[in-house]
Amino acid sequence: MISDVVKKGIERVPNRSLFKALGMTDEEIDRPFIGVVTAKSEIVPGHMWLDKISEAVKKGIIMAGGTPIEIPAIGVCDGIAMGHQGMKYSLITRELIADSTECMALAHALDGLVLIPNCDKIVPGMLMGACRLNLPTVVMSGGPMLAGRVNGQKTSLSSTFEAVGKYNAGKITKEELHDYEDNSCPGCGSCSGMYTANSMNCMCEVLGVALPGNGTIPAVYAARIRQAKYSGMAIMDMVNKDIKIRDILTKEAFMNALTCDMALGCSTNTMLHLPAIAHEAGVHIDLDIANEISSHTPNLCHLAPAGHTYMEDLNEAGGVKAVMKELSKLNLLNLDLMTVTGKTIRENIANAVNKNPEIIRTIDNPYSKTGGIAVLKGNLAENGCVVKRGAVAPEMLKHTGKAKVYNSEEEAIKAIDGGKIEKGDVVVIRYEGPKGGPGMREMLAPTSRIAGMGLDKDCALITDGRFSGATRGASIGHVSPEAAEGGLIGLVENGDLIEINMIDCTIKLLVSDKEIEERRKNWVMPKKEVKGYLKRYAQLVTSASTGAVFKD
Repeated sequence: MISDVVKKGIERVPNRSLFKALGMTDEEIDRPFIGVVTAKSEIVPGHMWLDKISEAVKKGIIMAGGTPIEIPAIGVCDGIAMGHQGMKYSLITRELIADSTECMALAHALDGLVLIPNCDKIVPGMLMGACRLNLPTVVMSGGPMLAGRVNGQKTSLSSTFEAVGKYNAGKITKEELHDYEDNSCPGCGSCSGMYTANSMNCMCEVLGVALPGNGTIPAVYAARIRQAKYSGMAIMDMVNKDIKIRDILTKEAFMNALTCDMALGCSTNTMLHLPAIAHEAGVHIDLDIANEISSHTPNLCHLAPAGHTYMEDLNEAGGVKAVMKELSKLNLLNLDLMTVTGKTIRENIANAVNKNPEIIRTIDNPYSKTGGIAVLKGNLAENGCVVKRGAVAPEMLKHTGKAKVYNSEEEAIKAIDGGKIEKGDVVVIRYEGPKGGPGMREMLAPTSRIAGMGLDKDCALITDGRFSGATRGASIGHVSPEAAEGGLIGLVENGDLIEINMIDCTIKLLVSDKEIEERRKNWVMPKKEVKGYLKRYAQLVTSASTGAVFKD
């Protein structure tokens, strides 16, 4: 065992004395040490009850003959951080979480890990750290929130952001707005649509590093506690068989994940996180692969914000397993890959049933014959940009409009709230990329304001920042190269025509090469006062097109 280095032999008497200071018996010290990495906190609704999940995981570990050791991880609530400077600190915590997972496991010679995240950056951050360590590892998320209820209809966090736009446009009263505030998020769990957190938890299930149901079983269901116990048992089976995380996270596993991503219509943030996890696992995937997969993968699900169904509905319809079963009918998945269950994907989904073809469309009746995410390229984004095509109105799949340019999210929100955006406009928000932000803020506030005002079928928004999984409409993010690295987005001027074609996957600034060169000569990077971790992050981070990982 790896942990023998801290507990075997005469020279380890001091180490063992410290374990005994923790209350450990000789029997517990002799067993494999399993790190239970939990992001429990009292600021993130998706994490507020992770202590209950970790207790269940620890019981499973003990039942299977291991010694669980709980260690902490940080986590930012993107919804609370949204729309102000706090969002600069969301994506950047992914690297901190990866680093701290690596540090704690190596410093204490742990034999295996159970990762207990739930929201956005915490899931990929923990996985990135685990990939560096290459230990036996199981992911056990906290589960999605139940949908809220407003006016008798299911709703979610994205509805609250859009409600602000409706109120500003005079479409609802202050009392109606307060109804959204009180009832959209009914309790614990990751927000109830196919946003980034739930997207990544579903991806963990597809990748094979989490038990089936990880992505969809609601947080408040007893089945979530039972699954946590089984996860504790599963990690001990992996330790005993010496199955490591990088044995599971192969190139083929990531291809499966990208395929299911397209079918489920996941958050555009998966196009940041999957390449970043793959990078740490020694696997290369890029945005070009995503388009290739999307071209032959049907979009089978329209969960919020793309539609009016939620994670609880996907769970009742058969969950991710049922989606994978549908895709297997087209031979789109490698079903012979190893998973943390000790079985192959084929065995895991053998008994899966699509219980509701309205929630999970069949392969004969997809929402579209191509995937829910598209990568666009052109002179405005030479290295690519990303759009959640499955959440775009058909009339906006092709659009040419005049640019309204803003150098920050705050400038854009002020203009939107001030009625400065008109039908047909293409809102450009720049200097919000990984380096230019720094931190690559999510733009849910401006996109939801536009949707709430009823302009989501008339206007597009383009940014070198990113979007929440709760964003819908023609919202195009991750523009690379970003403005801060000299990307063409930094040279766009008010009134320029921008041509968007999400069918052919192109995006063009309709300005002559001569004019662009003249502008480039006069371009000056706006100065920002940046300090602390943000400053270090800006110096180390790479492009969104490579997952915004740190430079090697």
